[in-house]
Order: sequence, then C-alpha cells, then structure tokens
Amino acid sequence: MRRTEQGNRPSLPDEGKMAALAVAGLRALKRMCRVALFLSQLYVLSGRGSLSLEHSQLAKSPIISTNKHIPASNVPDFNSSEATALPSYVTQCPSNGLCSRLPPECMTCKTNYSCIYGKPAAFECKARPQVHCVDQKSNRQEIFAINMTCQFCWQLPPSDYVCSNPTNCKTVSCPRERYSANCTVRDHIHCLGKPCCNRTFPKMLYCNWTGGYKWSTALALSITLGGFGADRFYLGQWREGLGKLFSFGGLGIWTLIDVLLIGVGYVGPADGSLYI
Repeated sequence: MRRTEQGNRPSLPDEGKMAALAVAGLRALKRMCRVALFLSQLYVLSGRGSLSLEHSQLAKSPIISTNKHIPASNVPDFNSSEATALPSYVTQCPSNGLCSRLPPECMTCKTNYSCIYGKPAAFECKARPQVHCVDQKSNRQEIFAINMTCQFCWQLPPSDYVCSNPTNCKTVSCPRERYSANCTVRDHIHCLGKPCCNRTFPKMLYCNWTGGYKWSTALALSITLGGFGADRFYLGQWREGLGKLFSFGGLGIWTLIDVLLIGVGYVGPADGSLYI
C-alpha cells in the first residue's frame, strides 16, 4: 500500500519546474506591458496621436466647400469711373458754404440779357449736382437768388478781375504803350455770360512806366516848399499848385495833408507814371 501511494504522488522536482515557468511567464508579460506603454507614450508625444479636444472637434466638423460660385452681377466693378470719379467743378466748390459766395462754376443761373446795363439785377440760380450750400441761417438750399450788376465780364471795374503781367513793356516811353493781357474775373464776382467761356477775356492795358519823377524829390518839396505848391507843380498838377500858392498851403492844413499823401505814395505824377 505504501508503494502504490508513493507511485501515484507527483514528485517535488516537477512541481518546482512548473512554478518557475509560471514566474517566468509573468515576468515576460510584465515586460511586454512596459514596452507597449512606452511605445504608446512615444506615439502620443510625436503628435500623431493627439487626443486634444480641438482636434477631435475638427475631425467631427463637416468640411465646407469654399468654391461657391458668385454671380458676376453681384461683384462690384472697381474699375468703373462712375463709382469713384467726381465732376471737375466739385474741387472748386466750398462745402456747406454760403450760396451767395459760391463761384459761378458751381451753379447754373437763369440770366436775363434784357436787364438795364449798369443797374442791379437778381437772377434765380441753382446749385449744381454734388454741391451743397446754405443760407444765412445755415439752412440747406438748392434754389436761391444772386444779386449782380447788369454788365458783361469785360465791362467790370479793374478791381474785379486779375490780369497777366506784361513782358514787352518799356520802362520809359512817350506816349504810353499798351499791351495785350488775359484777364480772369475773381471767384466771388458775378457777371453776364457763360462761366466756362466769358470769365476769361483779353484786354488792352497801359504799361507801367516812369516819366523820371522821383519820390524823394516830391517828398522833400512838400515838406520845405509845400506851402507854395512846389510839390504839386513838380508833379505836373498845376491847378492844385496854384490853389496852394494863393491860399498859403490852405493855411498849413493842405500842406500837412499833402506831406502824408505823398509820403505813402497816394499822390503821384499827373501823367499816371510811376516814381523812380
């Protein structure tokens, strides 16, 4: 009986081998898990396996096509001159200024050529497109009245226009010479005629010349012998000279006035020439 029991019981060396194999298998499995964990971390750090919320939302969001066709009629034409170009007269017109002070190029007026020459006349005018003006109370106006003298532009007084300077005038000449100049009416002056054509006109003007009169000599005579009219005789104004001579220089008052007038250059030679 003892032999049979000993023969059926496994031996101790066999049990030790099985235990050693089990421990070796666990260690190998543990090493494989560490290797797998290391590889997964390396994959995530390389950027290929990012688990951020942003990437997940981008992955879930649908792709929208940007190749949408826009009709040609809805595309603004930046090359069109009508969209950006302004009329040439707009740059000459003050914005929100008085309508009565607008240049003639900025308005259209219903002129009446049957008015009486030299008399005041009122004409109905309208601001041109893209021109804005106001009245005395800062109220915007489109139709307003312009008061002017009934005369053409070339009939205006010399103070209302500017002329070109001469290039061929002689300094000393007798009789006085004339030169052809181009004159332009000032902006705030209104006259009959079309603004495009009649505000610039040719005119024959006298040359600025001198007859040899010296301002210093006239002033010295006015101070010393002005009571006897010597300054007026020197300038060729013999009527005024006789008046000063027989009135003793207007009892001194006329003499003092002539000293001031000659000193500022208001009184000059009788022939219209300039002082030297």
